[in-house]
Amino acid sequence: MIELTKKLVETWGPSGYEHRIRDLISAEVAELADETWIDGLGNLICRIGSGGVKVLIAAHMDEIGLMTNYQEPDSGYLRFTNMGGLQNNTLNGNRVLFEDGTVGVIAVQDGGGKALSDYYIDVQSDGESNATPVGQAAGFMREMQVRGNRIIAKSLDDRIGCVVAIEAMRKLRRQTPNEVYFAFTVQEEVGLRGAKTAAQGVHPDIGIAIDVTGSGDQIRGRKMIVKLGGGAAIKVHDPGLVVPVAIKNWMIERCEADDIPYQLEMLMGGTTDASAIQMVDAGVPSGCISIPTRYLHTTSETVDIGDVHACIDLLTGLLANPIDL
Repeated sequence: MIELTKKLVETWGPSGYEHRIRDLISAEVAELADETWIDGLGNLICRIGSGGVKVLIAAHMDEIGLMTNYQEPDSGYLRFTNMGGLQNNTLNGNRVLFEDGTVGVIAVQDGGGKALSDYYIDVQSDGESNATPVGQAAGFMREMQVRGNRIIAKSLDDRIGCVVAIEAMRKLRRQTPNEVYFAFTVQEEVGLRGAKTAAQGVHPDIGIAIDVTGSGDQIRGRKMIVKLGGGAAIKVHDPGLVVPVAIKNWMIERCEADDIPYQLEMLMGGTTDASAIQMVDAGVPSGCISIPTRYLHTTSETVDIGDVHACIDLLTGLLANPIDL
């Protein structure tokens, strides 16, 4: 699991440019599914089983990034806009990688930093020449580290959700009484776009997103009962999703039956692919299994390995048993 996580989090793939991470995941799941395909928006969808309750599992492949949109005259400095939820106070000094291999350094004008327009990317290759043109997407650069039972990396949102999905596929060994579709979705960070087309194509009976959530165990942090090391977080509510009681109880009962540590998640800001899935067709009962994460949308997102395993066990248990809700 650690090796797979490292490969995924260190792979370049900002929103709308998920082709590299999709190729990597495609290779990982090639022997784990009965059928795989890529839909028109770029989601990778994998089917296991047939004929039972139709379940759509969604974990998004994209990561937050940026798009260059202006070059300062006669300089190697590029202005940029966000692709997803950048936190301005974390940008200064960060390095970004363009698909052509150019490395840029984000800097801020003296006294600035409140507005994104205060920042620029230094891509000078020599003197004042520009190493890459405008109109290029970039993702953040940072190697993954393991500290005891903690994984620290960029883009754990939501590559760690992809890891949970892949490892559950591995444990299922293509055996399920249900008809399960694993969707590795695109463009979640810019509007849950991939989940919408995936759900429209699959027409599921039940939807489950696998995504990260915040934690409430940081000093002077937000008040939230979710904590690292507390187990899988079963979503109850977020601004985009009120989880149906039957879905929530189904997940709780599975945890208690399989002795999986769990906690309940009430998220005050943000949402997941599940909020898009629930609105498809005449409505799809949807929930979310969340991985508690510190320092979201930074290059040092942090998760607990035990929580990741709890999420894998929960997802596997839900799909390995007949569903009767």
